[in-house]
Amino acid sequence: MSPAPHTPTSPSRATRARIKSPDLLVAESGADLEGHGLRRTMGLFQLVCFGVGAIVGTGIFVGLSDSVAEAGPAVVLSFVLAAITCIFTAFSFAELGGAIPVSGSSYSFAYATLGERVAFLVGWCLLLEYGVSVSAVAVGWSQYVNELLNSVVGWELPAAVSSGPADGGVINLPAVVVIMMAATLLVRGIRESAGATAAMAVLKIGILVAFCAIAFTAFEDGNLSPFASHGMAGVTAGASVAFFSYIGFDAITTAGEEVRNPRRNIPLAIMICIGIVTLLYCAVALGAIGALGADAVSDKPAALSLVVNQVTGSTVGGGIVAFGAVVAIASVVLAVMYGQTRILMSMSRDGLIPRVFERVSPRTRTPVANTWIVAALFALPAAFASLDVVVNLTTIGTLAVMAVVNIAVIALRRRNPELKRSFRVPLYPLSPVLGVAFCLYLMYGTGWTTWVQFVVFLTAGALVYAGYGRGRSRLVSSAGTGPAAPGSTAG
Repeated sequence: MSPAPHTPTSPSRATRARIKSPDLLVAESGADLEGHGLRRTMGLFQLVCFGVGAIVGTGIFVGLSDSVAEAGPAVVLSFVLAAITCIFTAFSFAELGGAIPVSGSSYSFAYATLGERVAFLVGWCLLLEYGVSVSAVAVGWSQYVNELLNSVVGWELPAAVSSGPADGGVINLPAVVVIMMAATLLVRGIRESAGATAAMAVLKIGILVAFCAIAFTAFEDGNLSPFASHGMAGVTAGASVAFFSYIGFDAITTAGEEVRNPRRNIPLAIMICIGIVTLLYCAVALGAIGALGADAVSDKPAALSLVVNQVTGSTVGGGIVAFGAVVAIASVVLAVMYGQTRILMSMSRDGLIPRVFERVSPRTRTPVANTWIVAALFALPAAFASLDVVVNLTTIGTLAVMAVVNIAVIALRRRNPELKRSFRVPLYPLSPVLGVAFCLYLMYGTGWTTWVQFVVFLTAGALVYAGYGRGRSRLVSSAGTGPAAPGSTAG
C-alpha cells in the first residue's frame, strides 16, 4: 500500500537512521532455521547453565570484597539494588530476545529500533561488556589460581609472572592461559563448549551453596552492625561495584542462532538465571559478613576462601572454594568470549567491521578466525592491566547498553506492534522506563573519572563508525539507490 500523502516524514526518518527491520534480521541470520552456518544444539537446561556460567565468577569470588568496602554490611542491599536494575532490563531482553532471536543481542535490537549509528555504538560498548570483562575476569582467575596452589602445595606463582605491572609484577601468565584455553574449546564446537559450561555451572553453584552452609554456622548478628555504615551513598556505590557481578546474563541472547526453540527458551532462561544468581549472591554476602564482619572481608582478593579457612580452622575448605572459583571464573571467560564472538559476527555480517569476523568454519561450524582474534586482542590487557582499572569502565558501558535495550523495547512496540512476541514486558511501559532510570542511577555511582573515560571511549567508537562502518554498511549496498532497501526499514 502506498503511504498517505501527508505522512512522508516517517519513512524518511527511518531511512536516515538506517533501521533494519526485525523480519530482515531474522531472515538474514536464519534464526528460525539454522543460523548463518551455526548449529542448533542448546536446549533450555544448557542455556540456563550457559547464562549462569556467564554471570557467576569474578564478581562474587573476587569483587565481593570491593562491594563490602563501599557499603559495609548493607552490601546485601547493594546486591538487591543491582538485581532490581537487572530484572527490569531482563524483562526487556526477554521480550526482544524472543521477538528477534539472532546472535547480535543488544546490537541487533538497537539496529531494529534506533538505527545503525546507535547500533554500532552499542556494539562498541559491548566490547567493554563482553571483551574487556574477559580481561578483568582472567585477572581474577589468576588470583584464585595462586590461592589454590597455596592451599594444596603451600606454594604460589611468583608475582613477576602472576600479576601485571600495576600490581607489582611483569606479566599475568595465568590470565593469558585461561583465555587461550577458552578459545581452544570454543573453536572445537558449540556442543563441546555448552557441555563444559554446563558442568562448570553446576559445580560452582554447588561450591557457593557449600560456602553458605559453612559460613552460616559462624553467623553472628553483631557482625551486621552498624548495618549501613556508609549510608545510602555507600549502598549506591556498592551497587555500582556489585553490578559487575551480574554482567553476562544478556549473553544468553547472543545464542539466538544456536538454541533450539529460541523464541521460548531465551526469555525463560533469562528469568531463571536472574533468580538463581540473585538468591546466591545475597546469601553469600550475608554469610560472609555474618561470619567474620565487614572489616575482615573488605578489600580481600580471595575473601570467600578466607572466610572458610577462618570458620573451619583449616586451609582445606578454603582450597575447595579456591578450586570452585578457578572453575567458575574459567566458565565466565568461556561464556563471555562466546558472546563477544557472536556480536562481532553479527556486526561483520552487516559490513560494519571486517568480513573475517563472520566467516564460519565448515568443519566445526564455529567462527574460528573471529575467536582467535578476540582471544589475542583481550589477552593483552589481561596480561598487563589491573582488575580495578577495567571494572568501572566495563560497568558503565554495560549499563549504557542496558538503558538502550529498555528504550528499544518501547521503540519496537511503537514501530512494530504486530510483531510476534513470545514474552511481553510486564507493567509496560513502566518497567522499561524504570529500567532506564535504574541504569542511569548506577551509572552516576561510578564516579566522574569513569564518565570521562566512557565519553572518550564513545567518541573513539563514533570516529570508527564514521571512518569505516558507515561507508561499508551492507544495508546501503544492498539498497542500490538509497540508504536502505524498502524492506529493510520499519515504518
